[in-house]
Amino acid sequence: MLEAASQEFRANGYAATSMVAVAQRAGVSTKTMYRLIQTKAELFRNVVSERTARFILEVDAEALDALPLGEALGHILRAYGELTLDAETTAMIRLVLGEGHHFPELATAFYEAAVQRTTDAMASWLARQCRRGLIELEDPYAAAGMLRGMMTMEPQRAVMLGLRAVPDADEIAARAKCCARLFLIGCLTGSPR
Repeated sequence: MLEAASQEFRANGYAATSMVAVAQRAGVSTKTMYRLIQTKAELFRNVVSERTARFILEVDAEALDALPLGEALGHILRAYGELTLDAETTAMIRLVLGEGHHFPELATAFYEAAVQRTTDAMASWLARQCRRGLIELEDPYAAAGMLRGMMTMEPQRAVMLGLRAVPDADEIAARAKCCARLFLIGCLTGSPR
């Protein structure tokens, strides 16, 4: 159902997508659809949450602790780039920007399920590294927002404006490595302030 909903939202926009059309595309009855998900806003939130969950799984603290700091941060940024810079996410962002002012629940759902969740996950990892004494940050949450912007802002903007294609995995990995290095130079323990 979530894949069917994602396809409907991307093909028709939020306003024109109906629960009936999603149920038909998913091959379930409308009754089943409404039993599982009561509103279109909840359906959209679930679509976004499902995509974000893939990123959250990549930010497993114990697995990342086994890696050198730069490698771990590069892994997080690569996973974030893969989530954020793909065609499906770009289409969803266009949808939110295009229709969010008419449907505030759409913008709220995207912000909470995507932006806040990814930032929270990154901030939690950064705070953990501070507690381990590996980096120094005044505000891990603000730093996570800066990292998100450094990793994706420019390429995403260019893709959304139709000025370039979606970056491939190699480009995303190279950008993640560069962003991790630049970021860590500024917050390593003992760095000049």
